Amino acid sequence: MSKPLTIVTIVGARPQFIKAAAISRVLRQRHREVLVHTGQHYDASMSAVFFQELDIPEPDVNLAVGSASHGAQTGAMLAGIEEVLLAERPDWTLVYGDTNSTLAGALAAAKLHIPVAHVEAGLRSFNRAMPEEINRVLTDHVSDLLLCPSQTAVDNLAREGITHRVALVGDVMADVLRLAVERADAALPDIPGVESGAYALATVHRAENTDDPARLRGILTGLSSLEMMVIFPVHPRARRAIATIGWTPPDHVRLIEPVGYLSMVALMRSARVILTDSGGVQKEAYWLGVPCVTLRDETEWVETVTHGWNTLVGADPEQIVAAARQPYPSMPRPPLYGDGHAAERCVAALEGVGRLKVEG
Repeated sequence: MSKPLTIVTIVGARPQFIKAAAISRVLRQRHREVLVHTGQHYDASMSAVFFQELDIPEPDVNLAVGSASHGAQTGAMLAGIEEVLLAERPDWTLVYGDTNSTLAGALAAAKLHIPVAHVEAGLRSFNRAMPEEINRVLTDHVSDLLLCPSQTAVDNLAREGITHRVALVGDVMADVLRLAVERADAALPDIPGVESGAYALATVHRAENTDDPARLRGILTGLSSLEMMVIFPVHPRARRAIATIGWTPPDHVRLIEPVGYLSMVALMRSARVILTDSGGVQKEAYWLGVPCVTLRDETEWVETVTHGWNTLVGADPEQIVAAARQPYPSMPRPPLYGDGHAAERCVAALEGVGRLKVEG
């Protein structure tokens, strides 16, 4: 193998911490990684606990940008990331997913002619009203190496004219989940009255739901109408939105603070059904064999719907209740999104491509 590479990795949100845990573990065996935390998720429950639980190295740089409008937040990240890249002049800038941190890292590197590798490339909801969709599309089109979790993602890129520099590697979240399941049982939160297999687990965080009072009320009405206990770890954005509309949960809907990754895996494994607007949780529900109800009108993870383990309901209360009542899927659950070794393939792809000479 050629000389060790220097990689600047950009993370800023919970799903990115999880993905980085898998790749950093492999990357640091042979290469130098500079880990930059933008501070997009900045409180302990949304950030620090993930670094501790997943054995992620402490960030080398924390930009601490905090919460702000899309433009202000992305702009602050751009300025901070650019300083790091100018100081390090890495062989690669590695970005994950579809957040403002993703786009800021990709743009900062592209402007400096530093190669960009995008983990989770090629995902599309085909809804340009989603800020995440804009981030995905722009990041993919400035990236030099596109690391795709599925053949569907590869096909999406091909439809946009991107057929070179594309690698089908699988999903790095499967790598982390495989390890987390071994430790999850010890992390199950102690919630009085909760019976394994008899509750729904809910998560809501996307702007399309939290920033639209009508959609948020519809989702909360649906949760209130379920005939089972609902455990609802509340994202800070959702908590602010719930307070704004003045919703008071009924007794069977338990609002709890955000939990760490291992506790979340434990809660998912024991749930009867999962209701979420999170892309990552949709996949994890599928891998764990728990039916999922997606609180969105579309999903990037279309295969989970095709195979009958995920139902799209939007924010309609009646559809939410009907989907949550469905019996366990009778359809088989074939392997999707890789075999738990995606991180190794990602690092091999980075090693196999020379600086600014990315081949198809």
